[in-house]
Amino acid sequence: MTNLATLNFTDVQLTAIDTAINELERQLAGLVALTTADKRRATKLGEKSEYFCRQTLRMLSENPQLIPPNLDLADAVADLNARDALRPRLMRLTRLLERGEDTDFALGSDAMAAAMRGYGLLKAVSGREGLDQLRRDLGSRFSKTRRLAPEEKKAA
Repeated sequence: MTNLATLNFTDVQLTAIDTAINELERQLAGLVALTTADKRRATKLGEKSEYFCRQTLRMLSENPQLIPPNLDLADAVADLNARDALRPRLMRLTRLLERGEDTDFALGSDAMAAAMRGYGLLKAVSGREGLDQLRRDLGSRFSKTRRLAPEEKKAA
């Protein structure tokens, strides 16, 4: 049986993690949540468009006489600068989240593998040890249809 992950947190560590997450949420309070419809309607800045965007904003900065009154160049430049500042931090958070999700999966897998091994042992000894009811209860996890508990059978 392979142990994919081992992780034990102290109360001090959990408190420090919660404090750090609270601080991240406080510092990143300006982050927005867009609906799928909002994302569909929005103009996208992909890899190919980024060069175009940067060059156009630079050109407008160098030629202010071209800027119409309804175009807020300073706001667009500020948005691009904020994006540049945010992206490396989001990449770090994404990597951390991916490792967290992988660790969550591994810990669950380790626990389930041990439970399956224990269930196999239970099946082997249940008749001798008076564990038949426990084996049946746990075995319901594998049944194709849900088994009714004795109280549910009476009600049905």
